[in-house]
Amino acid sequence: MQANIRNFNYEQLEEYFLSINEKKFRAKQVWEWLWKKHALSFDDMSNISLELRSKLATEFSFPALKVDATQYSADGTIKSRFITFDGHKVEGVLIPAEERKTACVSSQIGCSLSCKFCATGYMERKRNLNFDEIYDEVVLLNQQSERIYDKKLSNIVFMGMGEPLLNYNNVLKAIEKITSQDGLFMSPKRITVSTAGVAKQIKKLGDDKVRFKLAVSLHAANDVKRNEIMPINETNNIKALIEALNYFYKQTGNEITFEYILFKDFNDSLKDADELIKIFRQVPAHLVNIIEYNPIENAQFVKPEQNVTDQFVIHLAKHKVNAHLRRSRGKDIDAACGQLANKDKD
Repeated sequence: MQANIRNFNYEQLEEYFLSINEKKFRAKQVWEWLWKKHALSFDDMSNISLELRSKLATEFSFPALKVDATQYSADGTIKSRFITFDGHKVEGVLIPAEERKTACVSSQIGCSLSCKFCATGYMERKRNLNFDEIYDEVVLLNQQSERIYDKKLSNIVFMGMGEPLLNYNNVLKAIEKITSQDGLFMSPKRITVSTAGVAKQIKKLGDDKVRFKLAVSLHAANDVKRNEIMPINETNNIKALIEALNYFYKQTGNEITFEYILFKDFNDSLKDADELIKIFRQVPAHLVNIIEYNPIENAQFVKPEQNVTDQFVIHLAKHKVNAHLRRSRGKDIDAACGQLANKDKD
């Protein structure tokens, strides 16, 4: 089986070219095509001879992601379904706003966490995305942003399909490439990794002194309710989460955000808000994002009436919680995570 050329580091590429009696600078040319010029095949490498391109294609694989389907929302949101070299489908979203262009990317094909409100939670986890596939998502969404909005991406959120902290090494390696001078050279402060709450891995992020922001999908503020909608809570309860987040902050000082989707008659009462306030006060969190729910076919959840949502947010603000209501985007397309990837047809 051919080795994936993007698994090679720069020194290994140099060694390879010297071993086939090519000049060392070929490594620099190929490296730039792989990471800076964003080639998606050996054919794209126009300053490499046809003969050498053909040899590379014989000796190495180049399993780049390709766009398989695209949906455009009236609000400007663009959802893309990507196809991997082995035929799996995964999705990413470009979310435009006046001052920023955000890419929402996936880290796994499917998900093993089975959150009851999430379309991806009803899909089997096929495999982790490799670091170069995650990088391709960002590159393709960045190209989309430049083409349609004439602006580069300003932010990246790992809030697509899968649990990023269960694909820890690939996610961190992808971020390393995204932030590298050899790659997209984005600031890690513009990257947010979202987790359903894998306490052990949150602590590991602290130990690794990562520089990106962390978002925690809370969605319920007591263990009974959280167990009901997020099975991961049975092994990573709220107390363990609070401890891990405090450790992460102590090690890194990085921004922490709580994500909280409101579900009608489930977690939208003022009693729920009080429990959320209690958690917020135990963690050096920067913000609570209150999120409008995008309904999916498999789940019975619906979003509350607007006045209930408003009361919830006002109650948080009254108790000095920095809360922001995040409006649902892409309502007229398959906006909920996993919906487009789950479709057989465009």
